[in-house]
Amino acid sequence: MSDHDPQALYICYFGLREPLVQTQVLPYLRELVKGGMGVGIVTFEPEMRSRWTVDDIAEQKRELADQGIEWDALPYHKTPSSMATAYDVLTGSLFVRRKIRERSLDVVHGRIHVATLMGALARKFSSRKPKLIFDIRGFFPEEYTDAGVWPENGLLYRCAKRVEKWLMDQADGFVVLTDKARSLLWPDGSEKPVEVIPCCVDFATRFPESASRARDAMREKLGLQGRTVYTHIGALGGLYLSKEMADLLAVARELDPRTFALFLTQSDPTEIVRLLKDRGFSESDLFVGRAAPDEVPQYLAASDVGLSFVKATYATQSRSPTKIPEYLASGLPIIANSGVGDVDELIRTENVGVLIDRFERESYQNAIYALRRFRIDIGPRCREVALRRFDLETVGGERYRRLYGSLLG
Repeated sequence: MSDHDPQALYICYFGLREPLVQTQVLPYLRELVKGGMGVGIVTFEPEMRSRWTVDDIAEQKRELADQGIEWDALPYHKTPSSMATAYDVLTGSLFVRRKIRERSLDVVHGRIHVATLMGALARKFSSRKPKLIFDIRGFFPEEYTDAGVWPENGLLYRCAKRVEKWLMDQADGFVVLTDKARSLLWPDGSEKPVEVIPCCVDFATRFPESASRARDAMREKLGLQGRTVYTHIGALGGLYLSKEMADLLAVARELDPRTFALFLTQSDPTEIVRLLKDRGFSESDLFVGRAAPDEVPQYLAASDVGLSFVKATYATQSRSPTKIPEYLASGLPIIANSGVGDVDELIRTENVGVLIDRFERESYQNAIYALRRFRIDIGPRCREVALRRFDLETVGGERYRRLYGSLLG
């Protein structure tokens, strides 16, 4: 990091190796480096002693330093949940306070509430007062109650909302993922800078045009010749509607026996496998497993349809599902349920998929019939929409640089 560049520290309450960090955090930081920022990141590593050796850490530090990013890692503590998080907030705040002094930081950027709380506390007790960005990403307290993790209006929820209100007051600028989130948080507009930055994709390295053209080769490699492949990538359970996806796939299989169900997930596969087998899928009709971030484009290149079923709640209006731009970048039309983030507007405006308004057999049939009516050029259109609306450099990177510029003058 150059002493002559404006200095920023990104606080991320996830581990560096998490797919989300690899595909949605580090690419944005590289974009800030392009804009002349000196960038550092601190992550919180689960089971740090067993998962990272001294040599691993040194090698990763060198690799990121070559990209202009200074990396530091702190251990993540899991149990007991509330006390562990409180401890991490304390140690994280002390670490960030030291970094503010050592690096003469101009910006502290927190991803979601816990990380932003660390930045806000560190700044409060520092003589230097860098600008604070609250990268909201989602309505975290409501998501926990919607998913059943916290009781509705319980003590933890009320405490989280009080902290959230304080962070909204403390922050100098904000990032949200959707236009809906911006309108809900600031119905009359915000006096502070706000950027709407959806989850974006890196076309240059992860989704080059050559990858989208490799469909036949990928299908042969994965043994999917002659199959109609419906794909879901990402988490299962909680707010993600596994049963409803299985019901749609059962209808798809009735209408087309060639239907193949492909689930790329870090979640426990037991439940979705059971749901599919209960609906007549055999081992040869499905694949449920993990894939490294650099493998995902290969699987998507071999797919026909992307699925995104998320419980529609107040909280999920703030969501920008990462899978959506990845599907589109691979030329896949989407079947999604309505009421989540800006997905309704995207599909209706750009004509790149079908919305499910009701989770029932007739709606599933109509969605599958509607997909069949798309023209043969649906793939190129999906990719064009992804480039225009979700490109890392021209959308995500540009908006992050604009926010930093407005805060630093």
